[in-house]
Amino acid sequence: MLVYHNPLHQGHAPAHEFFRGERVPCFESPARADHVEASLRAWGCSLLAPDVDSTPVLRQVHSERYLKFLEGAWQQWLALAPGNASVQPFPSVWPVRTLRSDFESDNFIARLGLYSMDNGTPLASGTWAAVKAGADAAASAAARVAGGARAVFCCTRPPGHHAGPDFMGGYCFINNAAVATQALRNQGASRVAVLDVDYHHGNGTQSIFYHRGDVFFASIHGDPRTEYPFFLGHADETGEGEGSGCNLNLPLPAGTTAAVWFEALERACTRIAGFGADALVVSLGLDTYEGDPISRFALASADFCPMGARLAQLNLPTVLVLEGGYAAAELGINAVHVLDGFEQA
Repeated sequence: MLVYHNPLHQGHAPAHEFFRGERVPCFESPARADHVEASLRAWGCSLLAPDVDSTPVLRQVHSERYLKFLEGAWQQWLALAPGNASVQPFPSVWPVRTLRSDFESDNFIARLGLYSMDNGTPLASGTWAAVKAGADAAASAAARVAGGARAVFCCTRPPGHHAGPDFMGGYCFINNAAVATQALRNQGASRVAVLDVDYHHGNGTQSIFYHRGDVFFASIHGDPRTEYPFFLGHADETGEGEGSGCNLNLPLPAGTTAAVWFEALERACTRIAGFGADALVVSLGLDTYEGDPISRFALASADFCPMGARLAQLNLPTVLVLEGGYAAAELGINAVHVLDGFEQA
């Protein structure tokens, strides 16, 4: 399988985050992609550097002012005070109900809150370069699929599916799956299906495409009544306007077994087949693994092979984009199992 990677991902390396009220080392670390790249090479893959500039597509899936903020955020932070290079900025106020979000404050932390859905998405000096290269990798993968490749894997971090039209969150800044989806549409696919198999609901992807009838979004994830991102991902969210009926959420309780999870996958695949898509984008989160430190499903490593096989049986040109998965040492093994299952099918 063709694989694009992100040669700049290590530049996004924040030192810590806040988890359950405690300051802890970041779960979303460079080691994640490093392990996947090592496993891919051992599997026999060559890793391709991005060869497509995603800039035009970024402006179709994210707002102009959000992109402008994100590109300049670290320099704005450095300009505030001496020593900020060694300090991670975190938002402390958000424009929730009744507060205005139609203008940018002059205060950097307020702007950071304006463009954040949580305080779990720390910035670092190389964040913009890393997320832009990741988007370029997603656009490159889409271009290969549009050009006739059966399937392409985009191995990148930070992940993207929590990033919405004008906000970051859940470790995500640019929505790589949305970039791949829009790139496929731009290059001739009349309809694209997006399947999100990450443990956490892809709220950003849903938000980007919720009113569109040319993109079908399906997500299998932890029930948002108890699991992040909490405020989106319920079964009654089915799309609006032209997108009515084009959104399928399959929330499952913590502790869900592989057998139950695969029943949900079958439901999602059946709906995707009925949508009549020309191409498929998979948000390949692997935090459904039983050993993941921040997720609570029970898939074993061996379960990821049949997952890949079922995705292949949809018989669609496919872009697979790496999302979550925080058992870093096992992440590469599990990713290769999905790809191997896909190839063997």
